[in-house]
Amino acid sequence: MQYFDLHCDTIYESLIRACDISNSDLHITPQKSKHLSPYIQCFAICVPEELTGENATKMFQNAYKRLSEQCRKFDISIIRSFDDLKRVTKNTGKGAIFTVENASVLAGKIENIKLFQEYGVKIVTLTWNGRNELGDGAMVSHSNGITPFGIKVIKELENNNIVIDVSHASDRLFYDVVSNSAKPIVATHSNSRVVTNVKRNLTDEQFEIIKNRNGIVGINLHKYFLNNNPYEASQYDILKHTDHFLSMGGEYTLAFGADFDGCELPDDIKGIDSIAQIYELFLKHNYSEKLIDKIFFENAYKFLENFDKY
Repeated sequence: MQYFDLHCDTIYESLIRACDISNSDLHITPQKSKHLSPYIQCFAICVPEELTGENATKMFQNAYKRLSEQCRKFDISIIRSFDDLKRVTKNTGKGAIFTVENASVLAGKIENIKLFQEYGVKIVTLTWNGRNELGDGAMVSHSNGITPFGIKVIKELENNNIVIDVSHASDRLFYDVVSNSAKPIVATHSNSRVVTNVKRNLTDEQFEIIKNRNGIVGINLHKYFLNNNPYEASQYDILKHTDHFLSMGGEYTLAFGADFDGCELPDDIKGIDSIAQIYELFLKHNYSEKLIDKIFFENAYKFLENFDKY
């Protein structure tokens, strides 16, 4: 089956643990994903909030080196353009897209966006849960939203056809991004706040805005975002969030951003090897194969196919 995932922290785990992505403890490994074809995975470098300035930039550079090494070792194509994406998909191969989670990697310097271009970064999550040079994350009390530097970064990211990700943004930052951006935005790994009431999930209004601007939203498998009682979370909660977003007309908006290797999974989800089982659950829930294929692959693919045209 084909699968496109907008967010994982596997390369971060590989870097800090100094292990190959073949390590069986990881949610994503070449062995666990062998049933997926084509398979496109966005690999995020999640920069810890305590790491700032040049240290944050250095970690970003080291993560790219690690991703490059691992892709060579395990025959994964690094995707730097839509032509790369089209080629990998046509050949039913495995592809890796480098993304950034927490733009503190810029170290407060607008010129460092050139590093994103150099390393083929396609998506940037502006903050993590706290505050950085761009603005306030989801867990900041009394958020001030975006900073003047953050506004400059948004403009420069869009000038370079890099997608802005509002997962982890505070509500105020979300609306500031909407006010200061011209292109579609994404929430790579966020669920419905109506279904599970946590700040990391999207309100209906936020989902509506992303949908109306031709963006996409990736369903997150973190048990705390799936169920208000996380220890009862299961695969069936994925359906609840999906059903809710589909009731809002999200057929062409929904995708997956499972957050593998960056989250606590429900007991009935082990990692990337559970994706086929989740696909079967969607079929049993009377979703058409056409709709399922949109959510599991096509919506994310078509979004990146068309992004530079906006």
